[in-house]
Order: sequence, then C-alpha cells, then structure tokens
Amino acid sequence: MDRTARKNNGSPHSRGNGHRPRKSGGAGNAGRSAGGGRGGRRPAPSQEFAPPATVTPALPAVEAFDDLDLPERLKAALRAEGLTAPFPIQAATLPNSLAGRDVLGRGRTGSGKTLAFGLALLARVDGQRAETRQPLALVLVPTRELAQQVTDALTPFARALRLRLATVVGGLPIGRQANALRTGAEVVVATPGRLKDLIDRGDCRLDHVGITVLDEADQMTDMGFMPQVTALLDQVRPGGQRMLFSATLDRNVDRLVRTYLHDPVVHSVDPSAGAVTTMEHH
Repeated sequence: MDRTARKNNGSPHSRGNGHRPRKSGGAGNAGRSAGGGRGGRRPAPSQEFAPPATVTPALPAVEAFDDLDLPERLKAALRAEGLTAPFPIQAATLPNSLAGRDVLGRGRTGSGKTLAFGLALLARVDGQRAETRQPLALVLVPTRELAQQVTDALTPFARALRLRLATVVGGLPIGRQANALRTGAEVVVATPGRLKDLIDRGDCRLDHVGITVLDEADQMTDMGFMPQVTALLDQVRPGGQRMLFSATLDRNVDRLVRTYLHDPVVHSVDPSAGAVTTMEHH
C-alpha cells in the first residue's frame, strides 16, 4: 500500500486537532492517540469458531475510495481529510457493505474498522430523514470512550451528508440524550445499557433501524452485555443490514453471527493471536 494509504487510520480525529492526516504509518496507534493510553491486555481466547462460508461471492476489493459507489460529497470529505486509499479491511468490505450485504470483519486496533462500517452506513442512509425518536442506523459499542471515538471519526462525514448523529452512553445526562433523539437523529452510536434505558423511557424506538453495527463485539460479550445486545437486535427492523466487527471470534461472538448475520462477507485483517483489547479501539 502506498504512503497515502498509510495515512488512513480509520479515524481522521485520532490526533489532537482532528483535521491533519497522520504523516506516518502508525495505524496501530490510532486508539492510543485518541484515548490517552488507557487500557490493558488479555490473552486471546483458546478457541475460536470458524467463520461462516460465504455463499454469495463477494465483490472484489478496491484500491481507492474514488472507486467506490459513494456520494460525491462523501468522497470530497474523504479527500479533505487526506484519505484516498483505504486500509485492507475497508477495501475488502466496503464494496459489499455498500451493496447491502451483511459483514463479519476481524481486525485489531488501527485496522480501520470505524470507516469500514461508518462510510457504508452513512452512504446508505444518505438522503433519508429520521422521524422523532426513530433512528435509521445504529452502532452499538461496549464503552463510552469508544462511542465518543466513533462519533468523532464519523462526524465530518455525517456533516458532509447533513446527517444527524446522536451519542447515547451512560455516565452523562440522560435528558440531553433523550432530547437529541426527540429532535431526530439518523444515526445513533450507543452503549447497550443506556440505549435500553432510553427505550424503556419511551425516548427511542428501533423498528425503523435498517442498518445495525456491532463494534468490538467480543468486548461487549466479555463485559456481560450479551442479553442486552440480543434484546436490542431483536427490536431492529427485520431483514435489515447487520455488520459485526471484532478483534477475536470467540464462541459468544459465534452466537451473534449465527443468529443475526445472513450470508455475511467475511474479512480478517490479521490473526487474533496477541490481539489487544483496550477501551481506545477503533
């Protein structure tokens, strides 16, 4: 991959001012730059499941963002952020996710997962308008820190398409988040517990959600969110698109894949051995 590709760390906001592209190939540092270096390691699971075989052939990977069927305003926003060549997980999955396919992606910190799902999600919601309390797309993440990073990464591209983002996490005033949902947000980035609280209050409904992303699915299952995650997935629109990204593919993730993904395109960036789990994952 050329030097331009190495600038793309999956989040244009991984540096302090959020506007200059990275000048070196330090993609693996994306999370640590954004989150201040907190986090820890855990051993990789001793057993992983075999990813499902793809029945429908996958579309071929692309070499440049301009080769993708993206709205022109989104391509212009990518160029403005200094991003022209996608990372491998983006190059492989975006042609398929833009076509509406379910996606199962495995990659470690800095692999570019955020834009791998984020660009497809935004492009497919482009031109639609959410009604009050009824988002059209949902990104579930395990931690407040990751929710903020995903929001920061997607904001310039959502703004280019005039799409509204709402971040729904614990530890912050629920009233402000409820108001954002009442005003209307096409895309919601949420932790499972706070989203459940808002649904229970009547401040959010998921039956109009046509695109659902699980980011850091293995961390969500490790943290005990599986019952909440499955309850939320059961509320989204049947037959919608689902994308699941994870650093490892352990047995709990297998349950999510078997239950909620239909004939997914599967892409793995690297072996999971030695995968790092931190709150600053992208």
